[in-house]
Amino acid sequence: MKKYDVVIIGGGPAGSIAAAKLNKTGCSVLILEKSQFPRFVIGESLLPQCMDYLKELDLLDTVSKEGFQVKTGACFFHNERTCEFNFEEQYTKGWDYTYQVKRADFDQALIQAIEDRGVEIEYQATVTNFKGSRDHQCITYTNKNGNQKQVESNFVVDASGFGRVLPRLLDLSTNTTSVPRGAVYSHFSDNNKPNGASNNIYVHSFNENTAWVWSIPFSDETASVGIVGNEEFIHECAKEDGKKFKELITTFPMLEKRFSAAKALMPVKTTMNYAKGVKQLYGDGFVLCGNATEFLDPIFSSGVTLAMASGYKAAELIAEEIQNKSADWEEYSSFVYHGVDVFRSYVNAWYEGTLPSIFFASKINEDYKKQICSVLAGYVWDESNPFVKKHENILDTLAKVISFQN
Repeated sequence: MKKYDVVIIGGGPAGSIAAAKLNKTGCSVLILEKSQFPRFVIGESLLPQCMDYLKELDLLDTVSKEGFQVKTGACFFHNERTCEFNFEEQYTKGWDYTYQVKRADFDQALIQAIEDRGVEIEYQATVTNFKGSRDHQCITYTNKNGNQKQVESNFVVDASGFGRVLPRLLDLSTNTTSVPRGAVYSHFSDNNKPNGASNNIYVHSFNENTAWVWSIPFSDETASVGIVGNEEFIHECAKEDGKKFKELITTFPMLEKRFSAAKALMPVKTTMNYAKGVKQLYGDGFVLCGNATEFLDPIFSSGVTLAMASGYKAAELIAEEIQNKSADWEEYSSFVYHGVDVFRSYVNAWYEGTLPSIFFASKINEDYKKQICSVLAGYVWDESNPFVKKHENILDTLAKVISFQN
């Protein structure tokens, strides 16, 4: 039975970033990926914080060569009001751009780059069992030919996303307090984009802020378009290959002419009850990363950022353990949960109406807007930013001040 320093379950951004970091430190790595790449997955709008990890791991050129759509901010709409955030005008001294990507191409580019560096990858590998201890891990999986195989490692990283392999096998999943929501979406042709229309992600809230529509333009005159809302509403939108969904997306400002005659480039897809949690992020010989930890909501495009951040942080600590150093895994939990909790405050404030009352106020203090912009850029670990450090109550306080002033 072959043994590696680390086996990673899943080859998405969390797995690729973890593998790239571990490979850079000299660890032997095997990725077990359930799908055959390239494959479709949702989560197509990155945040500037991602660029830090791509640069650190010498993957920026890999991504830039793909010609993805540059993203310089985000546009939010409600009724006839607009709020636009420009990453050049943020509080944190970070990247002022990132990309909007078709994940099939983005994930393929990353995993191909790390495979070229010596990381081993086995596609169409379905993990069926995990037996672990502090010093020895054994993974059982079924390969593409249907044969059962086993592999040993010093450590296992679960970066399986919504597959949530170890939470399922080890009974680590927990329910969240979030309202059960879902998403309905597809890719459309986008060659009727109005002159002057932004190339950044477009978000428009509706149904008394219980639902919102997104449009994410790509660089090839196509776009990802979707609606998020309560599960019952999304089920209704998805019926008959998304008949209501396709009608609804033509009723919003900036989208009506753009997609009224647009061709859907793939069948309409849904993701239901996507918010998930876990009892713990790590244990003897394993760690959870990315969506295998906790997924909140797609409203602020936080998924890939949290995936890369957790994959990188986990890899740092694993490398320490393999080098016989003492790794503080509570540091990992604190790091991940801090990022998740900051975004949670903003997600909750969005659906409660607090954040829209700030975004669409007739006037907002420019310093506050820059600080909020940094959160939306993914810099949720910058505690010099009051809108990060005081995330639990600062949005409510600002909303009350704005209400009083108006």
